[in-house]
Amino acid sequence: MSRKILVTSALPYANGAIHLGHLVEYIQTDIWVRFQKMRGHSCHYVCADDTHGTPIMLRAEKEGITPEALIERVHGEHLRDFTGFHVAFDNYYSTNSAENRQFAYDIYAKLKANGKIVSRTISQLYDPQKNMFLPDRFVKGECPKCGAKDQYGDNCEVCGATYQPTELKNPYSAVSGATPVLRDSEHFFFRLGECEDFLKGWTTGATTVNGAERARLQEGAANKMQEWFDAGLNDWDISRDAPYFGFEIPDAPGKYFYVWLDAPVGYMASHKNLCDRLGLDFDEYWNKDSSAELYHFIGKDILYFHALFWPAMLEYSGYRTPTGINAHGFLTVDGAKMSKSRGTFITAESYLRHLNPEWLRYYFAAKLNSAIEDIDLNLEDFAARVNSDLIGKYVNIASRAAGFISKRFGGELARDLGDAPVLAKLQAAGDELAQLIENREFSRAIRDIMALTDEVNQFVDANKPWEMAKQEGMDAELQRVCSILINAFRLLTIYLKPVLPRLAADVEAFLNIAPLRWVDAGSLLLAHCINPYSHLMTRIDPKAIEAMVEENKQALAPIETKPALDYDVPPIAETISIDDFMKVDLRVAKIVEAKAVEGADKLVSLTLDIGNETRHVFAGIKSAYKPEDLQGRLTVMVANLAPRKMKFGLSEGMVLAGGGDGGLYILSPDSGAKPGMRVK
Repeated sequence: MSRKILVTSALPYANGAIHLGHLVEYIQTDIWVRFQKMRGHSCHYVCADDTHGTPIMLRAEKEGITPEALIERVHGEHLRDFTGFHVAFDNYYSTNSAENRQFAYDIYAKLKANGKIVSRTISQLYDPQKNMFLPDRFVKGECPKCGAKDQYGDNCEVCGATYQPTELKNPYSAVSGATPVLRDSEHFFFRLGECEDFLKGWTTGATTVNGAERARLQEGAANKMQEWFDAGLNDWDISRDAPYFGFEIPDAPGKYFYVWLDAPVGYMASHKNLCDRLGLDFDEYWNKDSSAELYHFIGKDILYFHALFWPAMLEYSGYRTPTGINAHGFLTVDGAKMSKSRGTFITAESYLRHLNPEWLRYYFAAKLNSAIEDIDLNLEDFAARVNSDLIGKYVNIASRAAGFISKRFGGELARDLGDAPVLAKLQAAGDELAQLIENREFSRAIRDIMALTDEVNQFVDANKPWEMAKQEGMDAELQRVCSILINAFRLLTIYLKPVLPRLAADVEAFLNIAPLRWVDAGSLLLAHCINPYSHLMTRIDPKAIEAMVEENKQALAPIETKPALDYDVPPIAETISIDDFMKVDLRVAKIVEAKAVEGADKLVSLTLDIGNETRHVFAGIKSAYKPEDLQGRLTVMVANLAPRKMKFGLSEGMVLAGGGDGGLYILSPDSGAKPGMRVK
């Protein structure tokens, strides 16, 4: 039965380039959408640039252009990069659109009429130099809990504490460096706490898809929701003060919708724009009684907005809620957080200058599953796996059979393939592979496809067509064996087509066939003429990877030649005496054990050897390091910091790290340092 499916990916912010971390999501979504279309379902994939907010306004100001000019330019860059990776949106739009304004106003008016909007006066930090209220992430200072410097206004990356920006010690504006002052302002709030009963049922519930129940959230996501319910849902501030780039709130001059209110509404706006172009019925997908399926693919970092705010907004404004929200983890490169200094913060544009995009699509597919897990792009393994699987196994099948068919049989396949168990097994695998891809178990599907590919290559080795071609009277058998191989190659291409769409199109041209559908696995090519074979894919040259990494290193030019730094340098703190400094006991520490902290997004549990004793410390470095990569390393800790009782246990000190939002790096002493040595 044909299904009606609407699929979205999270909206990339129009304030920077697409990089490989972003592409995890868009490639995952594109594979799933292409699969649904191959199955014959009516499936539309929409997305848009997220274009509003203070960062857009400030960047445009810095570049001396209007926000509209900035977002138009970035929209072209984003679409160029997505297209380069064969991400085939049915519509790629912008949140700065008439449709988005219409839906944002409509939803706000309905929430207000439903008693879910309230206004009240709040005190906020204000930049007296820039004459603007400061969003949380534009205020920095010392953590009110652990004292760590240069922490953002909403949470501490060292101890994991959350707080209000007004609680920061020695705050400063990340925009101008000025000391902010408190000012009162009227703000509008969405009463999220009043939606708690609905959300508890919604986040743990399921919907029926194709006659089977499907949970709306993954197990890990549902568990995370429970943590937030236990902590209590607060009213959500949905307004910002001028100056601000966004939609002004109706009947509230100088007040604007916070970007996270109109950003998810952008899904509706992009779909409405598509419906108007194609003559589709928008209401069939968004009405309360809609039987269409709606899926959002997102990163785990924006789960709160999509699994709490968004369904509550939809429910209490009279629209349908999502069928499912599919969250994924982050990307690391060579086992660590992407790094500009190491050249592993790789932009899509840079990758495309050096490497085939389908190599990355395949590698990501081989790593992705339905769980909320981080995946690692190991560059050495990337080259080895692609060269082995795609070139050495898959493409090898066609290259070893096509030449004989063209030269000996005029390009015509055999009329009768006789007994061919290898083909029967390939055809029988279609349903199970379809179920795996439907459930987003891509890595297992790739594993099974490659196992089938191995069996086809065993068939090649067992029959040795190159030897058969030298024997008298073996022409009919040679044609049959090579025709079996061409058919096997076609079946494997059907299963790989959602992952490798460009290569599949080349295979379709080579085989002289119409675009492959999933149902085509039920048939074979008999007495069919194929075109002459030309090489379909080359191997990865490790030098191309090295050049790409080097190029991304060079993107960070030496500081003295840059007109401006590409990261924030906070003002130097207040001067202290040598006596004050000597009160801080810094020690070389060896990490003897490191492990993730269950239920904590940012913390790693460290056991530190400091010579004559061991200490247990919680460090907010999970975003940058895998625990297993830390064991055995030397670092530096504050040894005389008063122990702090945290939710997860007692922390007996603090490890030192540099950086912040753009990268986090623990300090490492030079070789020769020993645990317990004092750092002076």
